[in-house]
Amino acid sequence: MTLNHATGSLRCVGEFGATSIAGSLSNGCTIRSMVGAGAMPGTGRNTLLVWSTDHDCDARDLMPPSSPNHSADEPVLLSGGNPQIPKGDGEGPVGAYLAAMPGWKAEVGRLLDSIIVATAPDVRKAVRWNSPFYGIEGNGWFMSFHCFTKYVKVTFLNGASLDPQPPVDSKHPDVRYLNVYEDEPLDEAQFADWVSQASALPGENLF
Repeated sequence: MTLNHATGSLRCVGEFGATSIAGSLSNGCTIRSMVGAGAMPGTGRNTLLVWSTDHDCDARDLMPPSSPNHSADEPVLLSGGNPQIPKGDGEGPVGAYLAAMPGWKAEVGRLLDSIIVATAPDVRKAVRWNSPFYGIEGNGWFMSFHCFTKYVKVTFLNGASLDPQPPVDSKHPDVRYLNVYEDEPLDEAQFADWVSQASALPGENLF
């Protein structure tokens, strides 16, 4: 599929034969504008991409890289090294995501998860749109994270209400981001403080 790349939260809408599909492929953002369309290779069928520009994303995240040596038992890594994990609730799917994170990002993922669990013991977990989500029963989802090529993007869904706010802004007024890079150690104390605040605030009922 040949498409213009842009920054944003992807949402894909397409028709494949008689079946229509629609699903968020990033952090639960809403459809805002059509950017491009193209053919799905080998099928002759068209797909339509629509996304909002909340944060870094790449249309190639829609399709896993093809590799003749890829084992069916190995997780697929999408563009940017983000694991493709089936949606599910609980520790199992999130554990599978953490185990599949590549290289240095795996250590970051385990550290993020351990701080979240230690700070918010009642946290519940799920995987949606190839990202682990964290929330509190009855209070919605308060954060998630996602692998990109050069960093792990942590999304605080109620980040605008945190003090201090996480450093990266969003087009969504409530959302703030923290990008974790390989050569910039995570400020664990600050992250734990954000988790403590975020888990106590109303979250988002995304699913």
